[in-house]
Amino acid sequence: MRRSGEALSSPHHASGSQPARSDRSDWATLRRLFPYLWHYKWRVMAALAFMIGAKVANVGVPVLLKNLVDAMSIKPGSAAALLVVPVGLLVAYGLLRLSTAVFNELRELVFAKATEGAARSISLEVFRHLHALSLRFHLERQTGGMTRDIERGTRGVHSLISMSLYSIVPTIIELTLVLTVLGVKFDSGFVWITLAALVVYIAFTVLVTEWRTQFRKTMNELDSVAQSHAVDSLLNYETVKYFNNENFEAGRYDASLERYRKAAVKSQTTLSLLNAGQQCLIAISLVAMLYRATQGVVDGRMTLGDLVMVNAFMIQLYIPLNFLGVIYREIKQSLTDLDKMFVLLEKDREVRDAPDATALAGTDSTVRFENVSFAYEAARPILKNVSFEVPAGETVAVVGPSGSGKSTMARLLYRFYDVQQGRITIGGEDIRDVTQASVRQSIGIVPQDTVLFNDTVEYNIAYGRPGATREEVEEAARSARIHDFIVHTPKGYETTVGERGLKLSGGEKQRVAIARTLLKNPPIVIFDEATSALDSANERAIQSELKSAARNKTTLVIAHRLSTVVDAHEILVLESGVIVERGTHADLLARQGKYAQMWRLQQLEAAPVL
Repeated sequence: MRRSGEALSSPHHASGSQPARSDRSDWATLRRLFPYLWHYKWRVMAALAFMIGAKVANVGVPVLLKNLVDAMSIKPGSAAALLVVPVGLLVAYGLLRLSTAVFNELRELVFAKATEGAARSISLEVFRHLHALSLRFHLERQTGGMTRDIERGTRGVHSLISMSLYSIVPTIIELTLVLTVLGVKFDSGFVWITLAALVVYIAFTVLVTEWRTQFRKTMNELDSVAQSHAVDSLLNYETVKYFNNENFEAGRYDASLERYRKAAVKSQTTLSLLNAGQQCLIAISLVAMLYRATQGVVDGRMTLGDLVMVNAFMIQLYIPLNFLGVIYREIKQSLTDLDKMFVLLEKDREVRDAPDATALAGTDSTVRFENVSFAYEAARPILKNVSFEVPAGETVAVVGPSGSGKSTMARLLYRFYDVQQGRITIGGEDIRDVTQASVRQSIGIVPQDTVLFNDTVEYNIAYGRPGATREEVEEAARSARIHDFIVHTPKGYETTVGERGLKLSGGEKQRVAIARTLLKNPPIVIFDEATSALDSANERAIQSELKSAARNKTTLVIAHRLSTVVDAHEILVLESGVIVERGTHADLLARQGKYAQMWRLQQLEAAPVL
């Protein structure tokens, strides 16, 4: 368990669009995937059984064709044979073809649940893990690139299973059966020609595909970059408009698309080279096999039906092999995409619960900062040996210039980061010794920059306590003085707020945030510049509601406007990460120090201009 003074590890997180590359091999990635599939082991075994049945039926088709052709070689006048034997073989041929299709469909039907289940489990685990990662990771990542990586990783699960189970494994089974038939029925020459052709074909495919994988990777990375640029630009739509930079953004996006286009053309050129080489090798091996079979027919060692069977075997083998380059490339790409998602899944949690962490007792909501020091970067300390107490049921305000470390206190109390020296306690318990979930459940916050979900007003307020009734949501809205505004909109509480709440004004968003926190009703409340987006009249109107919401709660107020904190039980003046003054509003004014200076400046700014 960590103790005060313990250093905080600060791993360098890669951006979301380009997660740190993994040294994991393809086999290691497959082993990482295997447990998710093995959860459906009976379905996997049933799918393999159906696959074997389909391939046995498929290999039986050329054998039946041989017998059909040989049966046609009858003596004149043998009408009975002509009518009975071929008809029976034709019926058997149809049944074999039907069996192949039925077994394949049964395999896909049985295995669909395993494929979709594995993809769902991995995606959900990654989603949960991303929420568990530190704020540092989410400040550094790029949303567009990271979501594309997750999307490709999920798709990679489907592609990997589809390509391996539906293409590679069946081809290996069919190849084994065909070589067995050729080796038993004819001489070993057919087996060696087939094997030699396959070895050369596979070696050529693997080597060329490995070489061109670099172009495919570059193409995907450039695709993620282009996506990140597009998402970033659209999320900052208003900023683009403010500076009339539509053409600049379009040019930036077009430059990304042009780099992607060049990489895609190069990738396609190398693919064409691969396909042409494969077709050449297939043609040579087919000619060699048919020459040997034709020579056997001429020498009387083989029948015409044997020739037809050999030709059918080769066609059945080379049709799937013809796509080996595509299959191998897709499998390699799926493994790369899946590994990227596993890299995200394995990113270290900078802030994690102690192994023996218990839930916060919750009997006492007193908050203490004891000699707390913290820095986002070692060379730039933010808080320096800060100590103060917020007694249960009282209000403490922190004021000071921008960059002094006020909001960092809220982040540390929420345990978005761990302190590097000292400790923070709630009810005497070090918040590093209890679960993060219980700490955050005990705290409500109205942040300075309110971000809403692209959903209804009701959803955003009810987010404070999922499952709350409509009446409870409306009551919270009334307390935040936003109910009247909501009911006068055409859709009322069903009004959508837009991406990040852009359809609402800054003051309206802030009121929704206040209502959301009031609905949560936690014992500890943080107001981080809670009225910063409101005009003076609305600020005064809401101030009484904030006081009501803070009544009998442990409240930490982070403020820039000193007029909002005059009633606090204690005011801390923070400057460059150090508490330089503390006391009540009246005490601090009487001292004529930093706080009094800030108060005079703000009073002058608020005074009307004559």
